[in-house]
Amino acid sequence: MKLKDKVAIITGGGTGIGKAISFAFAREGAKVALAARTLPRLEEVANAIRAKGGQAVAVQANLTDHEQIKKMVARVIEEFGQIDILVNNAAQGTYNNAEVVDMALDEWHISMNTNLTAPMLCAKEVLKHMVPRKNGNIVNVSSVAGISGVPKESPYSATKWGLIGLTESLAIEVGKYNIRVNSISPGATRTQEFEDWVKTSAKSFGIPYEKVMDKLTENYSLGRMAEPEEIANCIVFLASEDASAVTGQNLIASCGFHITHPNEISFV
Repeated sequence: MKLKDKVAIITGGGTGIGKAISFAFAREGAKVALAARTLPRLEEVANAIRAKGGQAVAVQANLTDHEQIKKMVARVIEEFGQIDILVNNAAQGTYNNAEVVDMALDEWHISMNTNLTAPMLCAKEVLKHMVPRKNGNIVNVSSVAGISGVPKESPYSATKWGLIGLTESLAIEVGKYNIRVNSISPGATRTQEFEDWVKTSAKSFGIPYEKVMDKLTENYSLGRMAEPEEIANCIVFLASEDASAVTGQNLIASCGFHITHPNEISFV
């Protein structure tokens, strides 16, 4: 088991990629704390992990609220006694679908608070427990939207670029404490949240849903999008000793989207 006896906080751990991460970490022996706003989804995943003999706790928290993040971290310490890994996975695609000139300012603030400030605050609070132990690991979930601009989705794209910058800065700051910080940039991943985004985008562009999905497949050199479990396996690698010499890096897990996507249109 690659993560045996490690304690991991996984934000957004009840759905999509986060759910897959939660199961993958538990399978590799980690004790997992799942954090998000919607408790029933978290409890469903935590119950499933416990049913298989794993250890899991669901922690309801609004991750845009600094005080709730502090309480989340305190709860995990109370439950498991330590924190070894933080996976900043929770994010919000605003479905902005508007050029900057027409963009509602609220969309910008929602993305910044959820996708960039929240991961920073989670890292800030978790590091208070990692630094004294001189051990720890943080993985930030960015996106291919963080390495290539996305028309009509500037709030989301800007936050994912920012998350990569935060990753590199943190890696430099905390390396002296034997703490590694990396990010991962998935491309399209077959989750319900992504399919909802595609439907919204298709409507905005006036393109049938099926055509958008076909276009996505064309734009990936492997001819397909990733499954959530594939992204989770990459994060297990980054969080494990298999990646003990890796820090400050951004792993692109996009089935080749970043190689082949055309300039005139992007769906991520």
